[in-house]
Amino acid sequence: MSAAPAPVGRAGERYRVLVANRGEIAVRIVRACQELGFETVVVHSNVDRDGLAVRLADRAVCIGPADVTRSYRSIETIVTVAEAAGCDAIHPGYGFLAENAAFARAIAEAGLTFVGPSAEAIDTMGDKIAAREAAEKLEVPVVPGATLTDATPEQALAAAAAVGFPVLLKAAAGGGGKGIRPVLRREDFVDQYLEASAEALAVFGSGEMYVERYVQAARHVEVQVFGDGAGGVVVLGERDCSVQRRHQKLVEESPSPVLSPETRTALTEAARALTSGINYSGAGTVEFLYDMDSREFFFIEMNTRIQVEHPVTEVVHGVDLVAAQLWFAATGEVPITEPASQLPAAHAIECRINAEDPRTFMPRPGTITELDLPGGIGVRIDTHCTAGYTISPYYDSMIAKVIAWGPTRDVAIARMSRALQELRIDGPTTTAPLHLGVLAHPDFAGSRHTTTWLETTDLVGEPR
Repeated sequence: MSAAPAPVGRAGERYRVLVANRGEIAVRIVRACQELGFETVVVHSNVDRDGLAVRLADRAVCIGPADVTRSYRSIETIVTVAEAAGCDAIHPGYGFLAENAAFARAIAEAGLTFVGPSAEAIDTMGDKIAAREAAEKLEVPVVPGATLTDATPEQALAAAAAVGFPVLLKAAAGGGGKGIRPVLRREDFVDQYLEASAEALAVFGSGEMYVERYVQAARHVEVQVFGDGAGGVVVLGERDCSVQRRHQKLVEESPSPVLSPETRTALTEAARALTSGINYSGAGTVEFLYDMDSREFFFIEMNTRIQVEHPVTEVVHGVDLVAAQLWFAATGEVPITEPASQLPAAHAIECRINAEDPRTFMPRPGTITELDLPGGIGVRIDTHCTAGYTISPYYDSMIAKVIAWGPTRDVAIARMSRALQELRIDGPTTTAPLHLGVLAHPDFAGSRHTTTWLETTDLVGEPR
């Protein structure tokens, strides 16, 4: 990418990108743009005016108050600013409007480029039922289950019984761990169905649900893809994101330490088939459950954006996924190639350090009075924070992503442990002690953990 001349924007000037996000991902996008020779316009709420992305950007525009509906989720405001600033493209980062098809359409209608897939792909993959149907048509394995469209509680119970208990209830339009209920016993199903449907309606505007087999010994394994929009796909291996709390990822690694070569190949090809089959464009992630007991894998969803955990893929495969997104949006050229092997010659781990109580996971916003970041060989820090920065109660509480890698998993674990011990954050309480507990636990070292392991394991001295 760096060897080619930077593309020219619409006005005959440098290609200009509006960054429609905040925090570390906004910083990440600004830096990638700078390396490509692109200009940047960062939008921000009034509480983010002192953010690092604002300081690094060529230009910053305040678009409203802390309330995200009046700032970071205001489609009309963001598109209007992009037009007025003479931007060529809008990068949504992750969260907020990143997987909003209406946003992608509004950008296209304004004659700008959305740094992401088509609105049609977002629509298909954003609805879990539509995504499941697309996967089935392309012969990608899915978890046995049933759609509960307009189902009465009695009809839903009958469908669940046909799948076989235990089951998992999921909101069709869901995401972020919302609208999900594991139901272990038949007699609990109706109450859980009504609660999950009501939550889905409140959060997503749709109470439609589906039910699937509950894989209890599950690993969460996802495949990084990059499509050219015409069926061509570059696959960049898998990530294992099985250290979770209530479906929220906390620790990620690449490659997965539990896949056999045969399963890795099958998983990779399933992700390729789905991505190619929908003519996907840009960066995306195809997510699977891997059953540790049966050694089967099942498609669960596709995230049509860059993922929080993308750095572990970058460091083991030697790519810059955000720069690739931007270059593809500007030129239509996919600037990365598929590796000769999906099993890289390195191992990487990422820990998300949040301003949260490590026992209860309740947010603990506040001002960072001192910040000492670790370094050394095989360590990378993605952050938007500096000493004196205040973690706001209005947004995600992430302070930093610590990424460590080495030639083996054991070396990556050792480097991550050393990095977290070096990390010093004075002010807000953080989850760093929890991560140190994860890394030191024999279940993690032996790759015996599942997606529910953390919720039943005491890692910081007190039960949660």
